[in-house]
Amino acid sequence: MSMTNRDARPEDVLRGQLTSMVPQFAAALPSHIKPEKFQRVVMTVVQQQPDLMLADRRTLLASCLKCASDGLIPDGREAALVIFNTKNKDGSWTKAVQYMPMMAGILKRIRNAGEIASVQAHVIHEHDKFVIRRGINETIEHEPLFPGDRGQPIGAYAVAKFKDGSDPVFEVMDINAINRVRNVSRAKDKGPWVDWWDEMARKTVFRRMAKWLPMDADVDAVIRRDDEAGNPTIETTAVPIEELPAIEHGASKLDAIEAGIDAEAEPVPAGERVEMEWENG
Repeated sequence: MSMTNRDARPEDVLRGQLTSMVPQFAAALPSHIKPEKFQRVVMTVVQQQPDLMLADRRTLLASCLKCASDGLIPDGREAALVIFNTKNKDGSWTKAVQYMPMMAGILKRIRNAGEIASVQAHVIHEHDKFVIRRGINETIEHEPLFPGDRGQPIGAYAVAKFKDGSDPVFEVMDINAINRVRNVSRAKDKGPWVDWWDEMARKTVFRRMAKWLPMDADVDAVIRRDDEAGNPTIETTAVPIEELPAIEHGASKLDAIEAGIDAEAEPVPAGERVEMEWENG
């Protein structure tokens, strides 16, 4: 007696869906990323984060395709698959998935643009030595206290150096400026702002600096994905699940879904935290 889709294990059904999408992944991914590798990464992440298997499958597959189109891998370092509780028209809630670019993924795209030599983002603590000099020749000096108690965070900064030798660009935000960004988030008291404050502070100051960086349209698109995935300064509207197209096991085509996010929901990132620093040696 043959096993029907109803009898198949959930992970086998997902593997079949991802396999059917390999041609789409191949068309979307850059040539150095093989679609089979992308598929294996997604399966590994889902197995490590079982809630993804229980989330709305259509939004999971759409998020994977969108991540591939941005040239990133949802491995928790370049990008993460994030679950949001999405409110439907009838007042019910559904767990929907959206991909969120991580700092390493954004910096990877900036590096590939070819004009920037290095980017760094750091948190400043009260016992660190930190000096900023404004004027014609602006500079930053930061000497973290190590080892030892660095004290409470008091700010963060980001620095970008260019390959052509032009003056570096940097941005500094004190704790009050960072908290103003945090406070506009409806999830300010839960989720990443509580669990990964340092990472969110670095990402916040980097995003403010990014407006001064030479970036092509592709990099801009990746940064906009961060807005779509619940950046605290952006409000989005949830897409009712009943309006999403159905995806059957073995389907040969997936319609891209611009899934919205309810900002009240607590995001659950699937993947480990990433150190928000990259240098091109």
